[in-house]
Amino acid sequence: MELDTGDRWVVESFFELFLEDYFAGVPECWLVVPEGNTKTTSLAGLGVYLNEYRHAAWIPWAASSRDQAEIGYRQAEGLILRSPRLRRLMKCQEGYRRIKNLETGGRIQIFAAGDDHADGIIPTDAFLDELHRHKDLRLYRTWRGKLEKRGGQMATISTAGEPGSEFELTRELIRQSVPEVSRRPGFVHCRSEQIALHEYAVDAKADVEDMRVVKEANPFSGITVESLARKRSTPTMTVPHWRRFVCNLATRGVDSAVTEAEWAAALSERRIPDDAPVWLGLDVAFKADTTAMVPLWMPDPDFRLLGEATILEPPRNGDGIKTSEIERALADLAGRYHVETVVMDPSYAMWLAEWIREELELTVIERVQSPKLQCLDYARFMEALRLGKLHHSGDPGLNVHVLNAVAYSSRDGSGTKFGRPSESRHRLESQRVRVIDALVAAAMVHSQMVAGLDETPREPPRVIDLASV
Repeated sequence: MELDTGDRWVVESFFELFLEDYFAGVPECWLVVPEGNTKTTSLAGLGVYLNEYRHAAWIPWAASSRDQAEIGYRQAEGLILRSPRLRRLMKCQEGYRRIKNLETGGRIQIFAAGDDHADGIIPTDAFLDELHRHKDLRLYRTWRGKLEKRGGQMATISTAGEPGSEFELTRELIRQSVPEVSRRPGFVHCRSEQIALHEYAVDAKADVEDMRVVKEANPFSGITVESLARKRSTPTMTVPHWRRFVCNLATRGVDSAVTEAEWAAALSERRIPDDAPVWLGLDVAFKADTTAMVPLWMPDPDFRLLGEATILEPPRNGDGIKTSEIERALADLAGRYHVETVVMDPSYAMWLAEWIREELELTVIERVQSPKLQCLDYARFMEALRLGKLHHSGDPGLNVHVLNAVAYSSRDGSGTKFGRPSESRHRLESQRVRVIDALVAAAMVHSQMVAGLDETPREPPRVIDLASV
């Protein structure tokens, strides 16, 4: 789209790739790229273009907040005001955050994501800005459901979110479910007939302090190795911000007990054979938390592999997990693997321990989660990770629970243990970003399985006092 002033809407090559999918008619197009890569400006250019050439365009644009919505409006307004032709064609209504095409009646209307009236639309195109900052994906789903009325499309731009958030879980689901995936350093392109994901991010195993590697994940031509080095060196830059907003890696705002880099380094391509002898860690809950089951296979003391976690979530209506559901999941695992031993805390599920012994005919080790044992579980788990002995198969559920956890001192002075990022149990909608039950199950079964190996940690792991976070 050329402007009459001689200016040009400059389309960076990374956005050209995004536009290829969009103009090919893919209904849902995602662009996940670090901060400062002209996401909002590029989306503004697309909106102005569609408002000019799409017949009677109706383009709602939702940002996470009114301030972010204002930025989107200003960028689109700036493109129009710099062009005499577009100034004649479109009217910018600042008070309404609306841009109207005076010839076709088409319009761009900008909302904040929380606006109650943002769902009354029949769009030709729908834009969602900084989706990782939205409280949830309800607005996304609402607008997605309205696309069919006019054969509409959605453009979503964002940066990485927090591990376990609905945005990050959906981002991971897209990666795993689409049939076409292409990769190059710093970039992944996933595409199906329904959805396309353009993701620029540092590989989880790469060195986030290597500016050449980070540059590969920052495609805007105005970002250079030198500018990244200056940005990293400022005293105000923190590691979590650098990883999340510059490297585009899902990262917690507070330090995790297990960092993304540590967990990525433990990823193994090996899988537990179906007939392999395993021990099973079981952490039981019914309402406030999830019930989690994690198998552990140790073919060699120097190689221990955590398999796919089975995680049962309580219903959102407040009812608890049904006992029959827990029993069925245990029976399925016993049928899949050669389960030798189940390690569990029977404090609130003594009946389940008896059922496992009698119905499944398995050995049950009852391991009450006292502060002393929790600290021992933490120490053995972190030591095995540090020494490269403990591995995992990349199960998404286990990944979320592990990266959710923070480390803090036990109140009785026993040492350090895994804890939730928030001890609150009253908000079910935030459950995914605070549960660590699969990690508890994994640490418990690992600690019990290696108990006879005399593996006393040689260095105390890092301690984080939650009261100071």
